[in-house]
Amino acid sequence: MRFSDSQPETDLPKGVRDFLPLKAAKVEYLQQQLQQVYRAWGFRPLITPQLEYLDVLELGLGEGLQERTFRFDDRQSGRLLAFPPDMTPQIARIAATRMSELPLPLRLSYHGRVLRHTEQQAGKDRDIFQSGVELIGLDGPEADAEMIAMAIEALKAVGAKEFTVDIGQVEFFRGVMDSFPADERLAHQVADAILRKDSSELTLLLEKTVLAAAAREEILALPRLYGGREVLERAEKSVRNERSRRALDSLAQVLDVLEVYGVLEHVTVDLGELRGLNYHTGITFQGFLSGVGRTVCSGGRYNNLTAQYGFPAPATGFTFSLLHLLFALDKILDEAVVPACDLLIFSTGENLRAAQELACLLRGQGYSVARDILERSEDEALNYARQMNYRYLAVVAGEHQDIELIKLANGNREKRSWQQLQKLEL
Repeated sequence: MRFSDSQPETDLPKGVRDFLPLKAAKVEYLQQQLQQVYRAWGFRPLITPQLEYLDVLELGLGEGLQERTFRFDDRQSGRLLAFPPDMTPQIARIAATRMSELPLPLRLSYHGRVLRHTEQQAGKDRDIFQSGVELIGLDGPEADAEMIAMAIEALKAVGAKEFTVDIGQVEFFRGVMDSFPADERLAHQVADAILRKDSSELTLLLEKTVLAAAAREEILALPRLYGGREVLERAEKSVRNERSRRALDSLAQVLDVLEVYGVLEHVTVDLGELRGLNYHTGITFQGFLSGVGRTVCSGGRYNNLTAQYGFPAPATGFTFSLLHLLFALDKILDEAVVPACDLLIFSTGENLRAAQELACLLRGQGYSVARDILERSEDEALNYARQMNYRYLAVVAGEHQDIELIKLANGNREKRSWQQLQKLEL
């Protein structure tokens, strides 16, 4: 888009955006609702820096995120700096270096923004809003189940109605693949076909390998191991290796706890779900809203991360993409979020003291109040208040005279004395 010579170019880089008041209010609402859930489950907030030394940050980043990290020279230190592409490695660093003397477990929550390189034509966000929790120092099925149950409660708290949480187990897949030939490229293609549930391509790829019939059948079963709890019975019949069987036992215990929490109706088992394969060490999960193809949250166990910073500890957690949530719940949030100010105070006389005193009085009662400082007519002030989503226009004629309240939704007018304004109910 080109502008005239008198107007500067004001477009933004691809993958970032402005948020005007309505969208900003919705993002703020999502953060507040999620934070209430985190607090209810005993998680305490952390604030991470937006800059890290690259070599420190990369200790906790997988290869995929290393390639997507924004980096630049630091004039002060001469070292490379980076904008974190994900907040979990930052939490791991803080837990390992700043909180290592505290008793475990650590229950930590966060909200923040990260930056990631994306392919030029991908149309994906580079400025990513994250909100999540990390549970550091607990292993076992109950801790894994707590994360999933929390994520489900959080989805309900932000207004989601129809959603599913898909649970995977990367150790199950690793057990199946232990007998696969040492061909990294082919193994990646096989994993991709399983992820896409493309049984035909998977069959063709396995024809290129020398595998025992039992191992071949285990791999071919993976795309079909999707559904309710009955998947575990089918999976147990399809595998013979002990690693996968232990993973199934762990998953069964997680589902037992989720049954106690009463959330199994939202849960789907997917043993062919391999996202985060290189990062996670056990249970993984992703949240999907009906009709939305993008994940709104993802999480799972990652027992090796804090050890990269010298503090071995089991860990699990999840993160929400606030922009994906915003996209999925935009219409629902219209009902929950009204970015309106309560009152605009308009003065008809030259003595502004009464209007200023009224603003202080009502703010002290918890109302959002703005003074209409411009010199204009009452009709002009009303028009402005309507366009800017105020609930009421308060017309002040003079000191301690009755105040006229005009309700913008229907135009109703009523008088209130200063005594009545001492405890105003709108």
